[in-house]
Amino acid sequence: MFVIGERINGMFKNVAEAIKKKDKAVIHDLAKKQIAAGANALDVNVGPSSDNPKETMEWLVRSISEVTDITLAIDTTKQDVMEAGLDACKAKSIVNSVNANDDKLKNLLPLAKKYNSSIIGLTMDKSGIPKDSEGRLELAMKIVASCMEHGIDISDLYIDAVILPVNVAQVHVKEVLKAIRESKMLADPAPKTILGLSNVSQGSLSKYKSLINRTFVSMAISAGLDAAIMDAEDNDLMEAAITAELLMEKQLYADSYIGAYKKSRDLH
Repeated sequence: MFVIGERINGMFKNVAEAIKKKDKAVIHDLAKKQIAAGANALDVNVGPSSDNPKETMEWLVRSISEVTDITLAIDTTKQDVMEAGLDACKAKSIVNSVNANDDKLKNLLPLAKKYNSSIIGLTMDKSGIPKDSEGRLELAMKIVASCMEHGIDISDLYIDAVILPVNVAQVHVKEVLKAIRESKMLADPAPKTILGLSNVSQGSLSKYKSLINRTFVSMAISAGLDAAIMDAEDNDLMEAAITAELLMEKQLYADSYIGAYKKSRDLH
């Protein structure tokens, strides 16, 4: 599974403080630790505390690029902040994210094309997040069609069926899993699928969060999940994802399969 580390986000207290103080050491450390834990890419989000999000995004991306050339997911709803982040990237980038609103598709897909970025497409629009899989798939198809119109390779598109916290939207879980399965039939080649995994446990008791996350990621992988924005430093979570892929025959079995999997990632 393609793992995008979630920790460089201004919503976290240590990142918000690092942004305020322009402390690159904290950002460097977070990048290195997530990569060492198995992240294939890093999410970059300035959070709500910055007075100048465009400048902050540029600073974050350039700071990360001082220690790695890993793929970066530029996580923002603002077009100018998105372009600042994409322009500062030295390597492959991901637009995180586009939704099915006409204005978002019109403004952000040309940026993805310009910077040869992959795209995360959220199955939501101005009306919100559909309760059922059918509504999610309808919005996913709109995003797929718009990508085609903009000449974007669908293999560069990740459909996010948008999981909500289980403590307030339990009924959505099975609908998200169904949407992941059926997203594979939207185009040929099919778009990939992704989740912002930690959303499922948001608001739950702290002692259950990791358990909820690793149970859900295993269920989602069995439904065909290709990628997740998640806590790469949660070793139990990472090992659950590795094991789920093993059981779905995406990895070859060996008694030391976890170590072998991590070593193979290091080689890449």
